[in-house]
Amino acid sequence: MTARRLVSPVLLLVAAACSGGDRPATAAAPPDWRTTATPADRARLREWRTAFLEGLEQARAGGAAAAVAAEGALLDPDAGGVPGLPPAGDYACRVLKLGARRAGGLSYVGYPAFRCRIEASGGLLRFRKQTGSQRPVGRIFDGDAGSGRPVFLGTLVLGDERRALPYGADPDRNMIGVFDSLPDGRWRLLLPRPAFESVMDVIELVPDIRGSPGGDPLATTSG
Repeated sequence: MTARRLVSPVLLLVAAACSGGDRPATAAAPPDWRTTATPADRARLREWRTAFLEGLEQARAGGAAAAVAAEGALLDPDAGGVPGLPPAGDYACRVLKLGARRAGGLSYVGYPAFRCRIEASGGLLRFRKQTGSQRPVGRIFDGDAGSGRPVFLGTLVLGDERRALPYGADPDRNMIGVFDSLPDGRWRLLLPRPAFESVMDVIELVPDIRGSPGGDPLATTSG
């Protein structure tokens, strides 16, 4: 009797665990950036192309027409390639700032390459700009329903800060944008109307080549 009483609850637990076998499994819904993004960020994401064109117009008018033209597809709003997620890995990333948020600001700034990384974390990809004085950090969500482009949602790390603020803690640090694949295999991250300096930030991503002859060309300071 004692043995039966000890075994019986175990059998009951196993039977209970298996009793749902006849019901179809429900797959967890993929994370949706809309449940996290603020209304203000959803609004500026909808206007990313308008911000891109406005930033380009200011840059050209400010004397950077030749520099804009030299970038080719990188600064063509319509040059995005096939929708899909950027591969995880290390990247060299250049930041180009188009337009000025305030009168008297620079309408075009191009920085040298910095270090960036995309890595898998918690079922999503995470993007981190690792060097420079302004470092976007956040998650990459699969295809936006409107464009098919992956959506970036994160915050801005400044200066010598060692940890990113939680998204939503400071509206001026919130960042939202889209990833685009370019025809030549590069990627770009488009960040419309950041709180500081520019109308549009464009980050070019190419595979990191630090291991190639000639040393480490990637910038580690401002930008």
